[in-house]
Amino acid sequence: MGVEIRRAGLGDAAALAEVGRDTFVQTFAHLYPPEDLEAFLAEAYAPEAFARYLPVAGHGLWIAEQDGRPIGYVQAGPCTLPHPEVTPACGEIKRLYVRQETQGSGLGSRLLTLALDWLAAPGRRLWIGVWSQNHGAQRLYARHGFRRVGAYQFPVGRTLDDEFILSRDPP
Repeated sequence: MGVEIRRAGLGDAAALAEVGRDTFVQTFAHLYPPEDLEAFLAEAYAPEAFARYLPVAGHGLWIAEQDGRPIGYVQAGPCTLPHPEVTPACGEIKRLYVRQETQGSGLGSRLLTLALDWLAAPGRRLWIGVWSQNHGAQRLYARHGFRRVGAYQFPVGRTLDDEFILSRDPP
């Protein structure tokens, strides 16, 4: 069976939390002390965190499933990145997660394109924050027209990650 991508609803909060938590742990767990990792996961990837986000106007979340199993998601909404050129009109890809076993399959590009199309509006500048060492994601975003315009530190517990801020001008 193929991969189905659909708009997530409140009933998907637990599945989204599972994919987010599993993917974050698989990709980044080795970078953090256990107490920082657990504190971050408990806050950022709790089903309640997704349930609070899903019904908010101007925000979008899509889930990818294969044979009924959640394998990825993309989350988009108004930009909250700390950059002086961000305005209330800007849009942001907030998270794009694909399980390791499906990376390289094109699913990340499909999810990204879906969210970018949803965010697109005349004159709207789009933004993404990405870990400085996530070179694969940076290449994906560059293929979609994003370029590095800044940096900031993202807290994971008490650990501060170096993150890049990427932006794409309106078409």
